[in-house]
Amino acid sequence: MMVFSLALRNLVRNRRRSMTTMLAMVIGLVSLLIFGGYSRNAILTTQTGYVQYHGHLQIQHKGYFEYGSGNPVAYGIADYQRIVDTVRNDPVLQPMLVIVTPSLRLNGIAGNFSSGISKSIVAAGVVVDEQNKMRKWDDYGSLSQAPPIALGGTPVDSAVIGTGVARLLQMCAPLKLKDCPSPEETGAVASPASTQPAAPADIAALSAQESAGATTAGATQIELLAANVRGAPNVTSLNVVRAENWGVKEIDDSLIVMHLEQAQRLVFGAAPPQVTAIQIQLAHTAQMPAARARLEQLLATQFKGVPLEILDFEALTPIYKQVIQFFDSIFGFISILIYVIVLFTVGNTMSMAVVERTTEIGTLRAIGQRRGGIRTLFICEGLLLGLVGAAVGILIALPIAYLINHSGLAWAPPGYSYEYPVTVRVWGDNQLMFGTAVSLVVVAVVSAWWPANRAAKLDVVDALRHV
Repeated sequence: MMVFSLALRNLVRNRRRSMTTMLAMVIGLVSLLIFGGYSRNAILTTQTGYVQYHGHLQIQHKGYFEYGSGNPVAYGIADYQRIVDTVRNDPVLQPMLVIVTPSLRLNGIAGNFSSGISKSIVAAGVVVDEQNKMRKWDDYGSLSQAPPIALGGTPVDSAVIGTGVARLLQMCAPLKLKDCPSPEETGAVASPASTQPAAPADIAALSAQESAGATTAGATQIELLAANVRGAPNVTSLNVVRAENWGVKEIDDSLIVMHLEQAQRLVFGAAPPQVTAIQIQLAHTAQMPAARARLEQLLATQFKGVPLEILDFEALTPIYKQVIQFFDSIFGFISILIYVIVLFTVGNTMSMAVVERTTEIGTLRAIGQRRGGIRTLFICEGLLLGLVGAAVGILIALPIAYLINHSGLAWAPPGYSYEYPVTVRVWGDNQLMFGTAVSLVVVAVVSAWWPANRAAKLDVVDALRHV
């Protein structure tokens, strides 16, 4: 305690220099905490969005993720309902589960034949109520604004398309889309009708039959063509209830969401229906390892011989890891810069103190103070600078974070068209708050060590003669 008391007196004696040094440390710590809290929130918000859409885990046919995209016939999961029921009723998994829901993805051609236009698309067949419940998952308090799929309570032949699909099929007017110019408005030269390729006779006949038997009709109706389980083309009419912006242009220009029953009827007809994935959403992301281990056990015992695999949302969305690496690299770069500044600032302060107190150091050595005691004294001064700077930095960062969190600022995570509130997670993130503060204190102590070691090695006679 005596050493700390002397160190504190020395810092107070040179209060202007001590305050300048602490100010640099405080600014550095506040910057690290604010950016660290922001990057942490960005990562958790991005994770929230992916979990809302994909779930934490998915059960798929082996090889589907690498080779089977859009090929539900070759990579479909037969008897999927038994798997869903087994997972839902498992006593180990039940406390962790939020939703277990099947989905079917397929490739096809969507046509607005009233305008003579068609394009290739990717269709997703989902259980609408269960998907909308998945979108309410918000374990981190991100104030999720993920919109529900606008298919709740709609007939089975309803669909939601991307705004890009609506634009390419020239359905902007009937769907009342804004900022959606027609090709003529953009200056494009329309091709003569005689030069436009006509649909094959068999496809045109299928479309005509489907349209004739459709219960819904009008300007928002499209036809969807896909290969059925026997490889033959099959067509169904869909009534578009809404166009949504899916965030990523490539997805927005190709995605159609429809009822699972209609998608299965299109692909499998009267054959037993299948799905391409079983999505599993958990209450907490931390439960993923335990849930995955239990699922692997179930698949290895009750579904032995069935070629299934389990993928997590990180594997399904590689961009998530890229987001983490991006923010971690920036945070690391900023940390290095601030630590270097603190290193030189504290080192310079301690070096000046050694020069000014050379005679004092010689006197202490002359009355019996050992070199270790001199070294400890200066290191304690650096430690006190670090502790006070860290404490003040935390106290200043917390109200700044509070003001940012209540500023009303918003941002859209990568791949999303809707925004989340900007949040700086400082309070409650003990690893960030105390880990950064401890790191800064360690840097301050290391910065003080070299001047302290030089002070301890001063010759007593030379120190006493120093003017």
